[in-house]
Amino acid sequence: MRIGFYAPLKPSDHPAPSGDRRVARLFIAALRGLGHEVVLLSDLRSYNRDGDAAREAATADAAAAEIEILAAAWQKNPAEKPDLLFTYHVYHKAVDYIGPALKQRFGLPYVIAEASDAPRRREGTWATGYAQAARAITAADLLLAVTRHDIPGLVGRAGEARVRYFAPFIDPDPFTAALALREQHRIALAARFGLPADKAWLLAVGMMRDGDKLASFRRLAETLPLLHGTNWHCIVVGDGPAREMVAAAFKPQQGLVTLTGQMEPDQLAALYAASDLYVWPAVNEAYGMALLEAQAAGLPVLSVRTRGVPDIVEHGITGWLTPDDAPATMANAISDLLAEQDQRRRMAAAAPVRVRQELSVAAAQARLKVLFAELELPA
Repeated sequence: MRIGFYAPLKPSDHPAPSGDRRVARLFIAALRGLGHEVVLLSDLRSYNRDGDAAREAATADAAAAEIEILAAAWQKNPAEKPDLLFTYHVYHKAVDYIGPALKQRFGLPYVIAEASDAPRRREGTWATGYAQAARAITAADLLLAVTRHDIPGLVGRAGEARVRYFAPFIDPDPFTAALALREQHRIALAARFGLPADKAWLLAVGMMRDGDKLASFRRLAETLPLLHGTNWHCIVVGDGPAREMVAAAFKPQQGLVTLTGQMEPDQLAALYAASDLYVWPAVNEAYGMALLEAQAAGLPVLSVRTRGVPDIVEHGITGWLTPDDAPATMANAISDLLAEQDQRRRMAAAAPVRVRQELSVAAAQARLKVLFAELELPA
């Protein structure tokens, strides 16, 4: 089957690192792994951070032009026309003008993975974006909700029959390989960054940008001084425009915190495997790919029971979820897990098993085959 793929928030083939692009690429890999031909429909980015009306209008005009180019190409050479339209990540700030129009014109089945409906945006700054996102959601034949948090809104917009929960997923192989060399990685990383090998390593990974990511780093910085004892060292990985603000937040804990900057994927997998506990406040987090990566590498997670996090961290089995992100609440939970080494070991053993069985590319492909069969598409 030929699949036309589109990611309106961030083009999937752009080289800049991004969690959103990574998820888009994972969907493409899963589809191609099933034997489908995946072609990128467009690199038009529809992201409108501030809801600017002129920007939204310009995006709509650019999309209309691209629609005509695609339509002309498909009419001239029908073999170029896809059998399925597949869009990743649609919401009021990043809408899909292209998919719904091509579906209507050519009668093609249309799937959206990771969409959300936010009725509070119906009026005001993002009203135009909200209306177009609603049109796309309504037009979709199948909506794959990657968090259960989004399901009620999608059901309210499109009806229950077209909505399916579709768990986030990763390729676990690089993390499994890193876990097999845990001790070697720990020795090498301790030497490289001057980390204390005799202390428990707390790890946090994230893009350093303003907004929720910065808020999460700051919440963690507020949590660390409340930990019981000092038999720990926190490693903070990431880079971005808010790096100086992140560094300032952790400065009072100088000597107990190491900022590594951005790390290459293989180096990061080694650090996950070598660490003792992943800690992340998950302020307004959709679900968090780093939480998945940590578990795949056998690293138990301490996070918060919010939005999509409970979908990928099994409380008490692969990690521990606090009821809120208050620093005192998180500090008590981290301190308890640092003291309970046997519990951490049980979680460390269970986490990669669950990822491979339920949250891997192979598991996603099995689900896609079933869903395509429901749409009467080639599996």
